[in-house]
Amino acid sequence: MSRTLDGRTGSADAGSAHGARVASLLLVTPCRDEAAYARRTLDSVVRQTVRPAQWTIVDDGSTDQTPSILAEYAARHPWIQVVRREDRGRRSVGPGVIDAFYAGYATARPERFEHVCKLDLDLDLPPRYFEILLERMANEPRLGTCSGKPYFEVPGRGLVSEGCGDEMSVGMTKLYRRECFEAIGGFVRHVMWDGIDCHRARMLGWIARSWDEPELRFVHLRPMGSSHRGILTGRFRHGHGQWFMGTGLAYMTASALYRCAHRPWILGGLAMWAGYVASGLRGAARLEDRALREFIQRYQRRCLWLGKRRATRAIEELQAHAWRRSPEAAP
Repeated sequence: MSRTLDGRTGSADAGSAHGARVASLLLVTPCRDEAAYARRTLDSVVRQTVRPAQWTIVDDGSTDQTPSILAEYAARHPWIQVVRREDRGRRSVGPGVIDAFYAGYATARPERFEHVCKLDLDLDLPPRYFEILLERMANEPRLGTCSGKPYFEVPGRGLVSEGCGDEMSVGMTKLYRRECFEAIGGFVRHVMWDGIDCHRARMLGWIARSWDEPELRFVHLRPMGSSHRGILTGRFRHGHGQWFMGTGLAYMTASALYRCAHRPWILGGLAMWAGYVASGLRGAARLEDRALREFIQRYQRRCLWLGKRRATRAIEELQAHAWRRSPEAAP
C-alpha cells in the first residue's frame, strides 16, 4: 500500500515503503486535451509507493473528455484537486504551460510543502518513482531538482530513450526541493524554462540531476519536442529557446549535429540550428539575466572541451561555495 508524504494514512499504510523519508510533496500538473493519456498518468500516480500529499491539476481549457476524467479521479481521491481555466482557443507551449502551472501553484499554499513537482499528464511512472527520488534528496542536501528518464513507445522497437542529459531534471517531471525552487525564482515564462531553471540552480550551488535506471524510467506518451504542430516545429522552437537562454553558437552547432543522428534523421538537428540562427538574425530577445547567460556559456565551453559529465562535476565543485541552506530548512 502507498502512503502520502505528509505522514497522513487515509487508505495508505503509515509505515515507510523501503525506508523513504516522510516529507510533504505537492504535485502541480498543467494540462489541456489529454484524454488520450490522462488515465495512465493518474493511475500511475495513484499506484506510487509514496504518494503526494496534494495533487493540483490545472485543466487549461480542455475541449475533449479531460474534465470528466479529472472529475472522476478527484471524486475518488480527496488529495487530487482540479482547477479549471477558461478555454483560450489554442494550446500554448512554453509560457502558456508555466502560466497554467502557476495558476495551480498559487492555489495550493506551497509554503506547506517541502517538495514540489511539476508533472505532465502524459506520463506513465514506475511505482517507486517518487520514493526513490525523495530518498536521494534526503541523502544529498545540495540536490535541488531531479528526475528519472523519459522513454517513448515505438511500434516494433519497444521503449526508446529520449536521450536527455544527466545534468538536467527533465521538463515533464521536475521534482524540486521547494527551498531551491524559491531560491532560483521559479520558472521563467518562456520556451527553455526547463533548461534555465537547472542552470540557475547550478549557479547558486545546487545540484540538478536525472538518472537512467530501470526503476526511474518512465514512458512519455507524447514524445519530447513533438509539438502539436509537428516534430520539426518543436525542434525549431527548441532552437529559438536556446537563443533566448544565451547558448553560444559553437555549442548550439554541436548540439544540432548530435541531434542529426537521431529521429527525425538530419532534419531534426537542422530545424534546431535554423531556429537558433533565425532568432539571432532577427535580433530576438535574450534572457535578461546577463550573469546567468555568461555562466551558461562558460559551462557550455567546458562541456565542449571536457565532455558534459566532467564539465558538470567541475562546475558543481566550483559553485559549492555559493550553496546556502536557510536556517529553517537545515536538519
